[in-house]
Amino acid sequence: MHHLFNHPNILHLVAYCLKERGTKHEAWLLLPYLKRGTLWNEIERLKDKGNFLTEDEILQLLLGICRGLEAIHAQGYAHRDLKPTNILLGDEGQPVLMDLGSMKQARIHVESSRQALALQDWAAQRCTISYRAPELFSVQSHCVIDERTDVWVRSMRSLGCVLYAMMFGEGPYDMVFQKGDSVALAVQNQLSIPQSPRHSSALRQLLASMMTVDPLQRPYIPFLLSQLEALQPPTPGQHTTQI
Repeated sequence: MHHLFNHPNILHLVAYCLKERGTKHEAWLLLPYLKRGTLWNEIERLKDKGNFLTEDEILQLLLGICRGLEAIHAQGYAHRDLKPTNILLGDEGQPVLMDLGSMKQARIHVESSRQALALQDWAAQRCTISYRAPELFSVQSHCVIDERTDVWVRSMRSLGCVLYAMMFGEGPYDMVFQKGDSVALAVQNQLSIPQSPRHSSALRQLLASMMTVDPLQRPYIPFLLSQLEALQPPTPGQHTTQI
C-alpha cells in the first residue's frame, strides 16, 4: 500500500524486509520519524492548557487530510481507520496519514448475507469502534460500501469525527465508549453539534454534512476539497470581495 503513493500527506516507506518463520511471514517496515507526533497529541496538548485549534488551523489541517484521502481514493482504496492518532504532523505542521494496515478496496459490492457478515466482522477487527461508519456496524446483505466510509464523522476514526475532535477536543462518541454504552446504537442517530463562538456557521455546516448517517447523502472528497479551498483564509496581501 505504501508503494502506491508518493504524496506529501501520506507517510512514505523508507525501507522494508520480509521474513519467513515456518508457515508465517513477517514484514519489517522502516518509516520516517516525525518529532511533532500525532494530531491527537496536539489536540490533547492544547486541551491541557484550556485551548483549542483555531478555525484557520482546522481548515488548513483538514485540507491536507482531504488531499491525502483524495490520493488514496484515486487508487481505488479507502483508508478505513482514519482517526487523530493515525494522522502525524510534519515539521511544518502539515498532516500526514499513517497506518495503512486497514486499507481496503474502496467500493465493495455486498451480494449475500455471508459476505455482509464477513465484512462486518472485518470492520469490527480493523476499524476503531468510535470512528467506524454506521453502515459498517450492521452491513446489509445487498448494498454497496464505498469510500465515503472515510468521510463518516468520528474524531478518532473517520474524517467527520476527526474534524469534530479538532473543533471540540474529543470525539463525538468518546464518552459513549468510555461509559460502556453502545457506540453502534449511538451512531445510528444524527449527532447534535455543540454551539461554540469559536466556529463559523460554514464550518458547522461542513461538519454536519460529513456526519450524515445515510452514506448516500454523505459528500465525496472532491466536493469537500472545493468547499475547504473556498473557506481557506486569504494569504497576506490578498484582497477579497464579499458577495
